[in-house]
Amino acid sequence: DSLVFEDVVVNFSQEEWSLLDASQKKLYRDVMQETFTNLASIGENWEDVNIEEYHKAQGINLRSCERKESQCGETFSQVSALEQNKKTLPGAKPHECSVCGKVYMCHSSLKRHMKCHTDCKPYRCHKYGEKSHECKECGKTFNLQSSFRVHERTHTGEKPYESKKCGKAFNLPSSFQIHERTHSGEKPYECKQCGRAFTYYQTFQIHERTHTGEKPYQCKQCGKALSSPASLRRHEWTHTGEKPYQCKQCGKSFSRLTSLQNHERIHTGEKPYKCRKCGKAFSFLSSFHTHERIHAGQKPYHCNECGKAFIFRPSFRRHMMMHTGNGPYKCKECGKAFDCPSSFQIHERTHTGEKPYVCKQCGKAFSCCSSFQMHKRIHTGEKPHECKQCGKVFTRSSSVRIHERIHTGEKPYECKQCDKSFSYSSSLRMHERTHTGEKPYECKQCGKAFSCSSSIRKH
Repeated sequence: DSLVFEDVVVNFSQEEWSLLDASQKKLYRDVMQETFTNLASIGENWEDVNIEEYHKAQGINLRSCERKESQCGETFSQVSALEQNKKTLPGAKPHECSVCGKVYMCHSSLKRHMKCHTDCKPYRCHKYGEKSHECKECGKTFNLQSSFRVHERTHTGEKPYESKKCGKAFNLPSSFQIHERTHSGEKPYECKQCGRAFTYYQTFQIHERTHTGEKPYQCKQCGKALSSPASLRRHEWTHTGEKPYQCKQCGKSFSRLTSLQNHERIHTGEKPYKCRKCGKAFSFLSSFHTHERIHAGQKPYHCNECGKAFIFRPSFRRHMMMHTGNGPYKCKECGKAFDCPSSFQIHERTHTGEKPYVCKQCGKAFSCCSSFQMHKRIHTGEKPHECKQCGKVFTRSSSVRIHERIHTGEKPYECKQCDKSFSYSSSLRMHERTHTGEKPYECKQCGKAFSCSSSIRKH
């Protein structure tokens, strides 16, 4: 059976029509007018249909309907199309293209169509879905001229959208708008779970996965799931061994850009993280955060065996080895365990007697570099650590911390026998000898023994 108007029309009762809002009514007018135009263009028989009266029955004033229809690269303007074509109904085909045979109900539409066949083709007519704009550089095709123009900028380098704040330019208006948030501080994407706000939608989506536990990116090598594509890429480098970020100074390579940036500070000496309390600067954010615990008195690492607390995780790990005797590096001579190879190597020198660091001034040798550096200050007179209370200076940071206890009154060393407290560990050790009766210092002349070195000197 041939297609008739009733097959495609959408009917509304007067009651239903009254419930539609203005935008819904406009959509209905546009759809019905397009339906009529499409059926008329393929030559359907309209002899039994009075379109104008049909739409009046629906309460639609088509005389006031104006629209612009953009289809297949050709622009059409239709004003009261049904009114213009009413005289030609029913079933008339008065305007037929002599080139391709396409039929139009009004002469002006045929004239616009004929431009497709002339030499001057600013906008060619193409079939629906055909990509009419082709890039001469790479051959990529586009449906819309606007998309095609944006794509061309990737070849020309044109960046018409420039930030007034910093001068940075962009080829897309959306990229420009997102960049402007870095200046305005706008963070339009807020997490409903924790209230944290984000500048970029993609960052917001990744953050939400910390609450949902979603990990949609899976490693094909080992099956590990990650929450973001960037995390997946970094993880894959552990399998491939790829390290795309290389230091220009020494050639060392890194798998992460942040790792390279941190490493470069070794060469530049840059220390961007400065403590507001004491003015000490740090190259790495992690080191700065750890340092802040000294001022706050925070000791987050607690030993469950003896209750001792530590500011630094490495100190805590080393302490725990005293209780467990376990560690990745174990001395074959004495069985002492260490958590890092450098500490283990330094310790081995106590057994071998190796002292590779020799002072050029006095010839004294040292087994570790830090001891050698502090010794050199004896010759140079350098005392870089100053007490802020009284101005006294010291060669070691540990010395100034011990000295500050005079001002603060802090006494961290407590005797388990009598609960008496001391500022210095050496004072506690001497005090404990009053309980144990230990007298390790003996006079070579008369054999008398003493509990502290100052007593034997006086003797």
